[in-house]
Parts: sequence; structure tokens; C-alpha cells
Amino acid sequence: MSLLKPFDLSVYVITDTRLSRGRTNQEVILKAIAGGATCIQLREKDLSTREYFHMALALRELTLQHGVTFIINDRLDVALAVEADGVHLGEDDLPAAAARPIMPPEMILGVTARNVQQALQFQEAGASYLGVGSVFSTETKGNTGKPIGLQGLADIARRVKIPIVGIGGITAQRAGEVITAGASGVAVVSAVVSAPDLTGATREFAHAVSKARSQA
Repeated sequence: MSLLKPFDLSVYVITDTRLSRGRTNQEVILKAIAGGATCIQLREKDLSTREYFHMALALRELTLQHGVTFIINDRLDVALAVEADGVHLGEDDLPAAAARPIMPPEMILGVTARNVQQALQFQEAGASYLGVGSVFSTETKGNTGKPIGLQGLADIARRVKIPIVGIGGITAQRAGEVITAGASGVAVVSAVVSAPDLTGATREFAHAVSKARSQA
């Protein structure tokens, strides 16, 4: 029996204070949760370790109160320190194969994958889920390479046994296509955190995901 914590990738909102129109991450997260966000990732590239820790601690408390999965980007040390539900590692971070053995068995390990070969490698290394993309063209994150498209996403979904979440250029209008292609959820940054109506924007994604599943 797996000790892994249950998690729901359906609407996976990633923070970025540079895009949040002056709103705090606490405000962004509360409004996103009100709209149906099921998973929150703290992703801030410009903070010191101490600043990142204190922000993570505050958001850990909020997500616990609302029963939403909380993932820390990049920093396994911070994720462990605040007892986050999980950590998400990219290509420049600690390798998944090195991270998994030093993580509690119930802790979620997310890893970014861009092709089938990487996906299979990270699944073997102990990843709990994969962040796959960039699915579509996006300017939110740099160095994402050429978009893999819905076909690339579907190819990965067919080959792995763990959940995948699509990321990169996903709008509410295209979220359903991502689910239909085999993703368990959609990861969004600017489409939610930059929206004038955060709750409404998140609700649109939640509705699109739910509709696509009902039609599957």
C-alpha cells in the first residue's frame, strides 16, 4: 500500500509575484482556492532562502486550512522545513533520483519532463507526478524550448503510469483539450495570477477541466 499523500492536480496554480499586479501571494492563493484551485505551487525565483522559507511557512498554513495540496518549487530543503506536501524539481535542480531517497515516503515528488524518454526516466526515479510541457507557446517561463503540443503530451500520457499535468500557454479555452489528451490537470501561472478577477479565472479552468472529464 502506497504511503504517498493523496493529491489532486486538476487546477494547479503556480505563484509569481512579478505577475500578480501587486497582490500578495496570500491574496492570490486564497482567491484561487475560492475559484477551485486544487494544488498550489510556491515558485519565486528572486527571494533569499530566509524570505522563501517565511513565505512558504505562511502559505503552508493557508493551504492546510483549506485542504489544498501545497508544493514547493526547486527547494527540497524549504519543502522539508515547512512540511509541505511536496516539491517540484526542474532540470537545473537536484535530480529526482537523488531527491527521492532523502524525502519522506509520503512526500510528493513532481518533476518537469519534456519528452517520453525523460518521463520514463523520472517515473523510474520515483516521481509522483510529471509537469509536462511547455504544451503551447508561453512567455511566462524562459528556456521552455519548442512547445510539445497536444500530441507530445498525449505520447507521454500513454507511456507513463503516474499522473501528468500540462503546463505552458494553457488558457481556459484550451484546458479541456489538455485533459482529453491524457493530463490529470492543468498548471497555470499568468492566466490566473495576472487576471483581474482571480477567482473567476480559476473557476473557468475548473469548469473546463470538469466538463472535459464528463465528456470523456
